[in-house]
Amino acid sequence: MAPPVNDPAAADDAALVAAALRDPKAYGAIVLRYEMVLRRYVKRVLGQHNQASEDVVQEVFIKAYVNLNDYDPMRPLAPWLYRIAHNEAVSYLRKKGAQPRLIDGEDGRLILEKLRDDSSFGAEPANLSESGVRQALDGLEPRYRDVLVLRYIEDKSYDEISDILRMPPGTVATRIRRGLERLRAALSNWNGNGGRLGDYERA
Repeated sequence: MAPPVNDPAAADDAALVAAALRDPKAYGAIVLRYEMVLRRYVKRVLGQHNQASEDVVQEVFIKAYVNLNDYDPMRPLAPWLYRIAHNEAVSYLRKKGAQPRLIDGEDGRLILEKLRDDSSFGAEPANLSESGVRQALDGLEPRYRDVLVLRYIEDKSYDEISDILRMPPGTVATRIRRGLERLRAALSNWNGNGGRLGDYERA
């Protein structure tokens, strides 16, 4: 039997999970470690429905606890929790008949900075701006928007995104590349005055 966790803040994820499986009260350390980042991510996915984020996150931690025996301690815990959060948030939106809207002003600034530093994005479009990035990302198909948000806003690696979305790393790489292509096409049509971004989804 694994020893008890004396300092949850310093313990690794596998130790916290082992402790929670022995004693349900120890699960609070996992909630404490991941609640803020999961709430932030869920709010991004829910967008205009983010008033439901507390309920969704609560459901995420309930489902995670119920399925804690399924967690593989040889793998990182964060992508496993993100996957549950993604599925719960998308499920909530599906019930509401709504599409996710992931980008606000601060996120637009953050992703703009990262795109400018990313050589894979190519030369900077003339009309690159926070408002253009936000509208362009919101207009992308979910399969492209999801990977770009996880990569450029949540700072997830290709392997982590693969775990979260349950797709091969090669598919993640392909979707990121195609998502960036569509993002560039959209931004090239951005006029800066709230105008239409163009028919880039048909590309």
